[in-house]
Amino acid sequence: MGFAMSDEMLGTFVPIVVYWVYSGIYITLGSFENYRLHSKKDEDDKNLVSKGTVVKGVLLQQAVQAVVAILLFTVTGDDAGASASSNNSMIVLARQFITAMVVLDTWQYFMHRYMHHNKFLYKHIHSQHHRLIVPYAFGALYNHPLEGLLLDTVGGALSFLFSGMSPRASIFFFSFATIKTVDDHCGLWLPGNLFHVFFKNNTAYHDVHHQLYGSKYNFSQPFFVMWDRILGTYMPYTLEKRKGGGFEARPTKEYKDD
Repeated sequence: MGFAMSDEMLGTFVPIVVYWVYSGIYITLGSFENYRLHSKKDEDDKNLVSKGTVVKGVLLQQAVQAVVAILLFTVTGDDAGASASSNNSMIVLARQFITAMVVLDTWQYFMHRYMHHNKFLYKHIHSQHHRLIVPYAFGALYNHPLEGLLLDTVGGALSFLFSGMSPRASIFFFSFATIKTVDDHCGLWLPGNLFHVFFKNNTAYHDVHHQLYGSKYNFSQPFFVMWDRILGTYMPYTLEKRKGGGFEARPTKEYKDD
């Protein structure tokens, strides 16, 4: 007799598997210096935390996310099951995905921005993520456990609830959101990357935020840049060839002296 996992279990664990598989692909591609936004040497020298510590931190966050996801699916199970059959049309799924994206972006923008402007929260919580001055793929979810709970886990739960998606739809949405988050932190500017074509919020955009000059800008994540533009925290940049190979995201002229 074959073993079949429920949609709820798949929705809980598939995004975790996707995170590590997709990160592994980018770590392999990181050996191509000509596509990096920072040199491999800078990644090793400038970051303030070891890769082993990052792995442990990410695994802890994913464990918390899994527990919350299972609880959420358990609480909403009957409603989700009853409505799943009516949520199969592409139009409905598109509406749910867009709603979830906007909810997740809105929650994360305001929480993320507040953690930068509140000195206590930045010093004791959010600064942990910024120990990665040179972002890389599997460091995408390296956060203080409380930040991981508030920004990512609660944000994901809200996007699931407000969108009305089924557990089956959530498998695809949260896998997509995971891939996008990993891509934003991968530190690579690869030719043909569709995320760079369709999203202004991309690898270079988020890399600007990780630099000292951009720490009060480009808070938006993971999809759109609308809140940065609306509220004046958008930092435009140019992508230029870096001496020694690769690329570098640099703020445009009017921001260089900030």
